[in-house]
Amino acid sequence: MEESLKIAVIQSELVWENPTENRKLFDQIISKIKKQVDVIVLPEMFSTGFSMQAKGLAEATEGESLAYMQKWASEKKACVTGSLMVKDGLNYYNRLYFVYPDGSFYTYNKRHLFTLAKEQQTYTAGKNKLIVTYKGWKICPLICYDLRFPVFARNVEDYDVLLFVANWPEKRTEAWDALLKARSIENMAYCVGVNRIGQDGKGFEYAGHSAIYNPLGKQLSNPFNHHTSFTEVIELEASYLKQIRNRLGFLKDRDQFKLE
Repeated sequence: MEESLKIAVIQSELVWENPTENRKLFDQIISKIKKQVDVIVLPEMFSTGFSMQAKGLAEATEGESLAYMQKWASEKKACVTGSLMVKDGLNYYNRLYFVYPDGSFYTYNKRHLFTLAKEQQTYTAGKNKLIVTYKGWKICPLICYDLRFPVFARNVEDYDVLLFVANWPEKRTEAWDALLKARSIENMAYCVGVNRIGQDGKGFEYAGHSAIYNPLGKQLSNPFNHHTSFTEVIELEASYLKQIRNRLGFLKDRDQFKLE
């Protein structure tokens, strides 16, 4: 496990249901990242916004937006992650891609579909949790509404980083802030949350509040980056993580369970 992992958090508005314009938007943003980073994090459904128009907008499993992520992963020599609407067989998924610099990738299909917005009427729920490894760091990437379900997110794999990509509405910002912090503390892991800003095509407002917390729940990122587009790079420290876990040992006392 390398000592540091540099995470680039990208908080941005999204162009409603327009993959071409969103890819252009993130071209401008990612091209301005001059520091060497290890992981670049985009919001949930970064190419469209949180839309139910999958029939007209969903991409193939290896479509244009995945190729776009692969291009930037190669150019920046960093992993790139974010979610897209994807058609796979007869089903549509809110699918996260975790793309490596060599173009290889892993996927995670959102398990907890947002019934308040009737997401389950369009998309099929995923079943399996994903743990990826990069530079010796174990990362668990999840999507938005998953944040509300601590049993599924529970650190039974000894992962080092819990990561959420989201389109989380402003009206529930207090819950977003509290749950990100809680997930970091209870799982003794760094917790990364990346949310969008602006207004979507249905009139919902998004305040951002993208953040990174350390294993004790301390916010490492700028606490005032709200309602603004920004890119922030935060360096996570392996030695600190190991020190806290060894000294406190809370994960040794975790419950054993089987998720069905």
